[in-house]
Amino acid sequence: MPKAKIKRKSTTVDMTAMCDVAFLLLTFFMLTSNFTKKEPVLVATPSSVSEIKIPETNVMTVLVDKTGKVYFGIDGKDNRQQLIQKMAEQYKVNLTPDEIKRYTLLDLAGNPMQVMKTFLDLRADVRDLPENNMGIPADSTNNEFKDWVKAARDINPDFRLAIKADEATPYPVIKKVMTSLQDLDENRYNLITKLEGAPGKE
Repeated sequence: MPKAKIKRKSTTVDMTAMCDVAFLLLTFFMLTSNFTKKEPVLVATPSSVSEIKIPETNVMTVLVDKTGKVYFGIDGKDNRQQLIQKMAEQYKVNLTPDEIKRYTLLDLAGNPMQVMKTFLDLRADVRDLPENNMGIPADSTNNEFKDWVKAARDINPDFRLAIKADEATPYPVIKKVMTSLQDLDENRYNLITKLEGAPGKE
């Protein structure tokens, strides 16, 4: 007697629940992620075992690249607008509202005020080129860097100071920056480093 063939039915899996979970996870990661600020130069920070975290707000950042160029920036568009207006007034540089708006979009900038107008008039895609970033003067004869820090401190006395330098930056450059800060009685600052495990820890 021939066997009866049972007709196979195709099985279908409802993926609605899986899609919902995937989109919920994606939304969660997007809302909780901290996006890295755009920096004009790549800096390879030195290693340390310190686990102290830099605050995410109320920070003024000093960045020093391996060639010794100094960059400066503060948090918040409103704060940046006040900062550039103060510096433009002090150095008698006439900036248009569009140029001021462009500056407020920069996390860090590194040019003397005398060329800031020319720098802000550049296209956004060429502003980060090394030849268009001269660095803020921090020499004993022309220490514009002090004026930037002083103006930022006037805007918000609660700013925390953070220094980020390349591990290949010559020590005299870092010493020059720190001496400038000490002249302004800025003796408390954080050094941004690359975290490594402490000795004896797995």
